[in-house]
Amino acid sequence: MCTLEQRSNIFVLTLTGNDDEHRLSPTLIAAILSALRQIKSVATSGSVLITNSQGRFFSNGLDLPWALAAGCRLKALARLTQMVESLVSLPIPTIAVVQGHAAAAGFVLALSHDYMLMREDRGVLYMSEIDLGGCLPDYFTVLFRAKIGSGLARRDVVLGGRKVRGREAVEMGIVDGVWGCEQSLREASMELAERLGSRKWDGKAYEKMRKGLYPKLCIVVGAVEDRILPAKL
Repeated sequence: MCTLEQRSNIFVLTLTGNDDEHRLSPTLIAAILSALRQIKSVATSGSVLITNSQGRFFSNGLDLPWALAAGCRLKALARLTQMVESLVSLPIPTIAVVQGHAAAAGFVLALSHDYMLMREDRGVLYMSEIDLGGCLPDYFTVLFRAKIGSGLARRDVVLGGRKVRGREAVEMGIVDGVWGCEQSLREASMELAERLGSRKWDGKAYEKMRKGLYPKLCIVVGAVEDRILPAKL
């Protein structure tokens, strides 16, 4: 399902299985949440999280048989909300390494990180709900508004069901950069993590500033109880 390793101050969370679509099932979500709790409990100044995957997929979304089963849709969305909340509440910088397809909830998982790096020749970002006749939960919409600055880009992704490849994702302001092969992508993610970690930011301050940057997102996923009050001067 997933593994967690620590390399000095860098945590590497890997969705495992070369033939796996890494669909977000109850088991995988529970494993990710457990890893994030473990990271939060031991993170120090200078810690960074990298989330990556094996195989052709970063994550192909929710486990559909589970999500569509009678009475399970709300449970699935609630569990996914917990995952987003845990990521935006981590007191360290987070990096998603999208070396394969990230669709629907898998796209949401990647977008919940602070930074996104992508493979140019294989990665695809895709919100499939419009093509499947589904609707987006409120926090999906809020996440896209928070993380994708261009209204035209949001329209193409959410209402157009556009399958966005690497160079397009950079041009649309969705990802920070693209690399031509898996090796160079992973090296770039480690270089970025080392650069961020070298700043040794205070974790509590980093978490608070992230929540201040995305206040509505934090409210809808339960990362804060209500609005974030301005700091006293």
